[in-house]
Amino acid sequence: MSDDTANLILALATENVELRTQLAEAQDLLVETAVDAGEMHARLEEVQRELTVARADRDAWMIRVRRQAS
Repeated sequence: MSDDTANLILALATENVELRTQLAEAQDLLVETAVDAGEMHARLEEVQRELTVARADRDAWMIRVRRQAS
C-alpha cells in the first residue's frame, strides 16, 4: 500500500469518526427536543382544559348577571 493510499484511508477514517460523533450529538439533541415537545404538548392540553373551564364559568356568570338584571 502506497503512502498516498494509507493517508487517504486514514483521512477517510478520521472523517468517518468525526461524522459519527456529529450524528450522535444531533441524535441526542433530537431526543431532547422530542421530550421538550412532548412536555409542551401536555402543558398545552392542560391550558386548553383550564380555558374550557374558565369559559364555562364566565358563561354561567354572565347568565346569572343577565337573570338578575331582568
